[in-house]
Amino acid sequence: MTSNRHLRPATQLVHGGTTRSQHGETSEAIYLTQGFVYDSAEAAEARFKGEEPGFIYSRYANPTNDMFEKRMCLMEGAEDARATASGMAAVSAALLCQLKAGDHVVSARALFGSCRWVVETLLPKYGIDSTLVDGRDLANFEAAIRPNTKVFFLESPTNPTLEVVDIAGVAKLANQIGAKLVVDNVFATPLLQKPLELGAHVVAYSATKHIDGQGRCLGGVILSDKGWIDEHLHDFFRHTGPSLSPFNAWTLLKGLETLPLRVRQQSENAGRIADFLADHPAVARVIYPGRADHPQADICARQMKGGSTLVAFELKGGKSAAFSLQNALEVVEISNNLGDTKSLITHPATTTHKNLSDEVRDQLGISPGMVRLSLGIEDGQDLIEDFDHALSGL
Repeated sequence: MTSNRHLRPATQLVHGGTTRSQHGETSEAIYLTQGFVYDSAEAAEARFKGEEPGFIYSRYANPTNDMFEKRMCLMEGAEDARATASGMAAVSAALLCQLKAGDHVVSARALFGSCRWVVETLLPKYGIDSTLVDGRDLANFEAAIRPNTKVFFLESPTNPTLEVVDIAGVAKLANQIGAKLVVDNVFATPLLQKPLELGAHVVAYSATKHIDGQGRCLGGVILSDKGWIDEHLHDFFRHTGPSLSPFNAWTLLKGLETLPLRVRQQSENAGRIADFLADHPAVARVIYPGRADHPQADICARQMKGGSTLVAFELKGGKSAAFSLQNALEVVEISNNLGDTKSLITHPATTTHKNLSDEVRDQLGISPGMVRLSLGIEDGQDLIEDFDHALSGL
């Protein structure tokens, strides 16, 4: 493939990072192998010393994984990447690889349940302090800084309330004290938001979501500059083993080829559904970054190229209405996954965020009547009619 840097995203996601074997295959090859052989003992020694390029062991690197990582780098604007077995492996590695006992992390409090567990429960087990703040106000990040603060962590838009955090503002704070900003960019995708361009130092994805986006496999990826990966992630990754399966890497490569088409349709459907729900008498409120009434609409306009593929909304009838709605839907399916070609709905208070206390859920705005909707690529009018029918029974 040409190295022209001006290729647009849709082209990069079809051709970027591709390497071919001597057979000249059209689709990327799956190198489903654990290890590799060498022409001689001298060649093996040189490769282990780093004096000769090549692969050693698939836990370290693999040709199929390498293609996926390079394609993600082109999309994200990153120098280097490491693919992981899941999104949570990516988040955990991105944080743990650069922290030690005595360090301090400042994190936005609105996080996916497992991400919050890592920050609030796992890190302190290793002597790493953490402070959770309301990420909607930049001043809260600044007030939480300590002399030993090494990392800021956030997701934006947040799961499930779709709050938007000022990434550039937090990155500026991090740079002022020599800390690093890690951003979980799952809800936005690299098509709608590029954290590295906004000043973030590290980006993590659950590739299970939009990148695969078809309910097939787990995966994750961490992206940053080569210096950070060499210094912090490289050895951590090699020795702790969160590496991605080559088969899953191949599946994710196939997913990337259609990512722009899917995200475009999903975002269009999300905007239409958000507008429909906002006018419905059974709905108390709608949260969607593409609407002018979003609480952080000004930040959305600055840092996002679209409104996301997800909508959060609250029903006036509480939990019972939320359950009745889900059970009455015929096209939309009940699932805690997101970013899929199928439209999926979940009740965060009893699924993804059920392990949080009632007090914390109230603090985050995750009410008993809130549902999270991930839009698929179905016909938008069919989705509207599905919700119209389901809401009519409330």
